[in-house]
Amino acid sequence: MSRSQPSLRWRLVLRLASLQAVLLSILAILIVGALWMTGSVISLQPEDETIDAIAQSIERAKDGTLAVKSTPALAARRAELPDLWFVVRDRAGSTVTDGKVPKAYAGIGGTLDGIGQARFGSNFGGNIVPVARLQWVGSPVGEIQVLTGVEGSVSPSRAMAATGLVFFSTLLPLLIVTAVATMVAAPLVVRRAFSSLDSAVTRAGQIDVDRQGTRLPVEDVPQEILPLVEAINDALSRLDEGHERQRRLFAHLAHEWRTPVAILQARLDGLPPGPLKERIFEDTVRLATLAEQFLDLQRLNHRFEPAPVNLVDVARHVVSELAPLAIAANYEPCFHADEDEVEIIGDRVALERAVANLVQNAIQHGGRKGTITVDVSRATGITVTDEGKGIPADERGRIFEPFHRLAGYGKGFGLGLNLVQEIARLHGGQVSVLEGSSGGAAFRLTFPSAA
Repeated sequence: MSRSQPSLRWRLVLRLASLQAVLLSILAILIVGALWMTGSVISLQPEDETIDAIAQSIERAKDGTLAVKSTPALAARRAELPDLWFVVRDRAGSTVTDGKVPKAYAGIGGTLDGIGQARFGSNFGGNIVPVARLQWVGSPVGEIQVLTGVEGSVSPSRAMAATGLVFFSTLLPLLIVTAVATMVAAPLVVRRAFSSLDSAVTRAGQIDVDRQGTRLPVEDVPQEILPLVEAINDALSRLDEGHERQRRLFAHLAHEWRTPVAILQARLDGLPPGPLKERIFEDTVRLATLAEQFLDLQRLNHRFEPAPVNLVDVARHVVSELAPLAIAANYEPCFHADEDEVEIIGDRVALERAVANLVQNAIQHGGRKGTITVDVSRATGITVTDEGKGIPADERGRIFEPFHRLAGYGKGFGLGLNLVQEIARLHGGQVSVLEGSSGGAAFRLTFPSAA
């Protein structure tokens, strides 16, 4: 079961987006931190904690005046700030104080009721006055004015709340916009960058064992991919060299093979007629055919010369050439054509070899009886039929494999039908095996331009 392959484009996009998110986060934190420290984004001062604690501790006494009650928050601030002081005043003028109030702030009273909030401190060169904060805030007894010192620290919960506010209000929208822009733009950029590989991919799809010399183009290939493309081209060069050495070896062997076979055929001519001579003659023809098949396999892709070819002439010529061999094997050769000319574009020598192999296959496996018929039709191409025992249905898909032989079907080498298939493929056609009308095998060569 194949597993889906990860996309290099999306891998680059995700890594780019992640890198941008990290860099933008760091940049945004630095900027927000700088603005925070200057109070440009959010002013989170220690006295804010103190003012909140004071406001929540204010209550009304029975006589209506303001009073201070002990609360956990106020107790925590007092524990942290032993010198804590504050002055609380409501709109009615009721006032309550706590701690040692500096003299500079003790007499302020209601003079600043119209000020929402303010910060106080010393002027340069003047008397040293503690820094204080004044602010109108809400409380359980209504709106009150709180005046207190600015000492203390910000609690972790308040700091986290302020940080979350800054993050969700400024940093998060920036990250979302950047991520969306990256996810939209980056695939387009990456796809455009990888478009230069399309020609290499197309050329790679054309690589075939029968097409030597194919190389992947290196023009416009990204520098990061270039070593891979060059390595593939080097491997293709080595394969081509090995294929050429193998081709020359087989061609040499086939040529050397034909010499002793020709000598054997010459000596057979001097023997008296008889069944033994006929059998030896057939075996010698098989050996000569095998040598020719080896040569044909090597010549197919190197000497393929397409030209207009009349299939009727091709079939008629093969039948006339092999008729003596068929008659000697007790067959009756028969040729039939619906018309005088069925023309295709192909290599005549290769087509004659394909038909000859089919006829020789019928002679070898037809049971040495009956008729071997070669029929030519524009609709069905060339069909070679014998009256033997036929080909089992479960073997019809394998008989065209090289060196594949059926048990009990003679002593063939298993190359003839494979050669027929290669020739048909080079012509854009196909070869198939059917069941003949008399139960024998019917091999059919079809070509697109003959239909």
